Amino acid sequence: MTDVPESAPSTPDPAGDPAPPAASRRTPWVQLRTFSFHPCLFPSMLKTASPDARPGDLVHVYDKQGHPFGAGLYNPRARVPLRMVHHGPQAVGEEIFLQRLDRALQLRLDWLDLPAHTNAFRVVHSDGDGLSGLVVDRFDDVLSIETHSLGVFRRLRSWIPHLHARLHTRRAVVETDPRIARIEGLPQPQALSDSVRSVRVREHGVRYEIDFVQGHKTGFFCDQRENRRQWAGWVRGRTVLDLCCYTGGFALAAAVLARTESVTGVDLDETAIAQARRNANLNQARINWVHCDAFAYARQMQRNQRRWGAVVLDPPKLVLSREETEDGRRKYEDLNRLALSLVDPGGLFVTCSCSGLLPAEEFESLVARAAHRSGRRLQFLDRTGAGPDHPVLSNCPESRYLKVLWTRVDP
Repeated sequence: MTDVPESAPSTPDPAGDPAPPAASRRTPWVQLRTFSFHPCLFPSMLKTASPDARPGDLVHVYDKQGHPFGAGLYNPRARVPLRMVHHGPQAVGEEIFLQRLDRALQLRLDWLDLPAHTNAFRVVHSDGDGLSGLVVDRFDDVLSIETHSLGVFRRLRSWIPHLHARLHTRRAVVETDPRIARIEGLPQPQALSDSVRSVRVREHGVRYEIDFVQGHKTGFFCDQRENRRQWAGWVRGRTVLDLCCYTGGFALAAAVLARTESVTGVDLDETAIAQARRNANLNQARINWVHCDAFAYARQMQRNQRRWGAVVLDPPKLVLSREETEDGRRKYEDLNRLALSLVDPGGLFVTCSCSGLLPAEEFESLVARAAHRSGRRLQFLDRTGAGPDHPVLSNCPESRYLKVLWTRVDP
């Protein structure tokens, strides 16, 4: 399918043509209070809605002067009551969603040719693909779907067969965050899910088992795929520590691809460590797995004066909301300071942040501050993020959530 033209409306001239009367608007409709091209519009940004605008509806959107502005999914009870799917004066209908899905598929299948390299990749990346509130990962023949939107959830029954046909998948697992589900009014996702406990995938020659019942998010963090491969190329011949290893991605890349003999993986999540052990067995890799809090483990190793030639730190999101940014920044700085104390002089230190509310420049600054507080200096060698199957929309830069810094540590 071809995309609906995205001719963006300009800001109306107050002295120009008067807005059409409300009675002539296409229904259902929502009118904005403020002008924004962001895909997620919050309650304070909306002025009013037509009486027939119901939760989950695709609505026509008008700007604050009453001119046609675009279209979006509406849910007045949600924290994000309007998720834009189209900007422009043209009227669009339900066909816009399949067009968005096909554009997302074209990127992964035609441009990136991901199935030639892996059977684990992101298919739809929410705002980055113009489908706010929808995340889809493909794991072998399974679609792992996460949704935060009532409008998206109601349409999944027709979208899933479309995705199956294009991706040659057969099963789907749908997940919703319970807290968001209560706010959005989402039904139970089981009605849309097949009975799938786990599946095995391959990434750059490394095998992983994905547990959909106990795994986090969609089950596996394929956003680090290219970083795991780069890591394997940089750690040959070094001792390796994977701090906050989850199910062992970086540790396995070191052991399997780089054939590093001494690899340690640490995580507080007992279930994740158990899965990491199964992944190591799948690859016949010998790795020392440690079930422990990263802060406590790093402090103990610091006291033991234990160091590694290469350390990767990939903690869970530490900045959870705008109200908790200061606490999250302190945690990042403290954890990086501890991790840096475990790196050999001249060793490799790779540190990650998946907090979208922490800008890249600020993350780099706090990592440098952590090093300087420890009396060490860093050479920044590279800055990477998520793979290209996690695109960032120009009008939603905060969706560039994953930040990865590659450094060499001076004494």
